[in-house]
Amino acid sequence: MPEEFSPAPSQNFIHDFIDEDIAPGGQYEGMTVHTRFPPEPNGYLHIGHCKALTIDFGTAEKYGGLCNLRMDDTNPTKEDTEYVDAIQEDIHWLGFDWGDRFYYASDYFDKMYEYAEELIQKGLAYVCQLSPEEFKANRGTIGVPATSPYRDRPIQESLDLFRRMRAGEFPEGSMTLRAKIDLASGNFNMRDPVIYRINFAHHHRQGDKWCIYPMYDFAHPIEDALEGITHSLCSLEFENHRPLYDWVVSHVSIPYHKPRQIEFSRLGIDHTVMSKRKLRTLVEEGRVSGWDDPRMPTLCGLRRRGYTPRSIRNFCERVGVTKSDNTIEYAFLEYCLREDLNETARRVMAVLRPVKLTIVNYPEGQSETFEVENNPNRPEDGTRPVTFSKHLYVEAEDFLPEPVPKYKRLYPNGPECRLKGAYLIRCVGYETDENGNVTEIAAEYDPESRGGNPADGRKVKGATIHWVDAATALDAEVRLYDNLFSDPDPDGADKNFLDCLNPNSLEVLTGAKVEAGLAGARPSDRFQFLRQGYFCADSRDSAPGRLVFNRAVGLKDSFKPQGK
Repeated sequence: MPEEFSPAPSQNFIHDFIDEDIAPGGQYEGMTVHTRFPPEPNGYLHIGHCKALTIDFGTAEKYGGLCNLRMDDTNPTKEDTEYVDAIQEDIHWLGFDWGDRFYYASDYFDKMYEYAEELIQKGLAYVCQLSPEEFKANRGTIGVPATSPYRDRPIQESLDLFRRMRAGEFPEGSMTLRAKIDLASGNFNMRDPVIYRINFAHHHRQGDKWCIYPMYDFAHPIEDALEGITHSLCSLEFENHRPLYDWVVSHVSIPYHKPRQIEFSRLGIDHTVMSKRKLRTLVEEGRVSGWDDPRMPTLCGLRRRGYTPRSIRNFCERVGVTKSDNTIEYAFLEYCLREDLNETARRVMAVLRPVKLTIVNYPEGQSETFEVENNPNRPEDGTRPVTFSKHLYVEAEDFLPEPVPKYKRLYPNGPECRLKGAYLIRCVGYETDENGNVTEIAAEYDPESRGGNPADGRKVKGATIHWVDAATALDAEVRLYDNLFSDPDPDGADKNFLDCLNPNSLEVLTGAKVEAGLAGARPSDRFQFLRQGYFCADSRDSAPGRLVFNRAVGLKDSFKPQGK
């Protein structure tokens, strides 16, 4: 089930436009606001898609309208049902639903072909035989019109050639169908753009029925119009394509009003790349473990790392909707997750780099149980039992043979420290192996300090440290993730993004010890490992008897959002 989400009220220029459109006298007065989210199924959704996704579905929610999910499968080369299924899963995970309004662009191939023939018969399209190289050479420049020797080809000749293109008589690249608009237009997208090309690729749904495929700029407006979309919300790179969008729906005989296209800026985040091509390269070259690698910006990767739907939707809400491109700090995404998990995650104790602690004055063979709160922010979550005995594990960094200035943890004859929720202890010695590595810490405890509070009320100068009971602790593998790229702008024009990979983006700790209560941890369960960060069980590798935890985000960061 998707996590419940209640977005804060927000306002943006898209909603301003829609308010005008549905107001009395507006072009969509009395109509239901209808949007669509049209991903191409050639890869997995990533955090960049989330902005468009939340705008499309969120706008429909705001106005009590409808949002379609449509697979833009007009380019068969890289498309696959694997991606179709993954896209649906990710959208549902975020808490959105399209009801029965699920479509494929390929559903409309027959209608698109009819509209293409209609344009030819109206004298508004023609078959062009310029090669790709010739097409580029004849495109013209600013102030110099494009040219095509085939622009005045007779209608019946173009119609015949187009039908033969469909029949597979001509090789790829030998012919295209171009809209006849304006070769001198200052907008190069209007200089008789290609609307159909030959492509002998097997389609994931249509098989080998088609060997010609519509271009996006021709297909998309037709799809929107056929589905009754009122507002076609898309990213800013399509702003210069809007005149072509309007031209298409105005010149084919679709019995419906013209949808309104509105553009917004794309989401950019530092220390990552958003290109599906580049993400696919990372997967195919083995630079990551797969599309769901927790370092990837894909939704399945973020989910596996421990991100919540609420945190991602809050992030997209707060980023807002603008007309200008900007790059958001990855730390802000982490801030949104940390903010959510601070309220909801259960607190547990896990020792990532353990060293044994023996309480020398605690009876051998004795054990007791403490009730420890699960979440100080949610008293209703209650407490859990944690066992305690003579032998414990603590973090190696919580002990030093020789203290450094301001070190307030364990060292011989140092200050009293609190064992979280248990007793006060003082270090009295330690043991090392033949290489000088500390293998065991010796400490004495105060039996009158159960719960960590001394009976005489004395001030405790040492730190509070976490621990696990050696008798009941479970072994675990812990994976500590950092940014996949060390360069904040790996997508820079003058860079090879693969050269920007962070060699320290993953640290694997195989000897961690965790509370016994984590034996049944599920991937949907997120925990705060006290003093360590927020973690979740790995959805691929963790199982009863082999616990694997991914660090979703650390406890603290220097990032401060505006207004905080």
